[in-house]
Amino acid sequence: MCTVTITPIGENDFVLTSNRDESPERIPMPPAFYTINNTKLLFPKDKKGGTWVGISQKKRIICLLNGGFVKHKRQPSYKKSRGIVVNDFMLADTIVSTIENYDFENIEPFTIVIADWNSNLKFYELVWDGKCKHFTELTSNSRIWSSSTLYNERMQSERQNWFDDFNATSTVNAESLLDFHTKKDNKNMDYGVIMDRGNVKTTSITQIVKTGNAVTMHYKNRISGLDSYETFNFSEIING
Repeated sequence: MCTVTITPIGENDFVLTSNRDESPERIPMPPAFYTINNTKLLFPKDKKGGTWVGISQKKRIICLLNGGFVKHKRQPSYKKSRGIVVNDFMLADTIVSTIENYDFENIEPFTIVIADWNSNLKFYELVWDGKCKHFTELTSNSRIWSSSTLYNERMQSERQNWFDDFNATSTVNAESLLDFHTKKDNKNMDYGVIMDRGNVKTTSITQIVKTGNAVTMHYKNRISGLDSYETFNFSEIING
């Protein structure tokens, strides 16, 4: 997994949307509110207890993609699930110092997208390639990420072109971004934004929208067959 986009909307607001591309047999629990270490969180829970996307009371969103810059060879085992790393980062008091001091050794490669608005809104990208961490503060531009474990360089480039075309020709807002993430191209199920290779497919779509003091998560389980999105309001927790 996955496909992720993040788009600033004005100075302090943004939309993050994540398509989870995963085995349809790996069924997570739907989003729920949790309190861990006296911190309130909202996330869908994977079977190992972690998640791929979540909101924290610390005024932070963490979103995971499997793989670093290129596809890697998996080891037989790792010391910690990447989904637990997401939990750790949601709980961190300060994200920058936590990443600077975090022990990444023997964790499978990943890419993490971060939105943090404890003071000014900032976006970060963290890539752990299995040997080195690459931590970057991003400029306020729309971006798309495609997991290196599923999409080779050519596929990633073509998907980048689709997103560039979308930004150039569309009124960009939460609704149009969700439409971009839900478009199904039956002629390209191999690496379309909605993908289906049989053993791996787009199993869910999560969109998080920050508008002023309001923070909302919309979640759709595509395996369940239900057409509607569940909506979770995190605003009172964030601002309480």
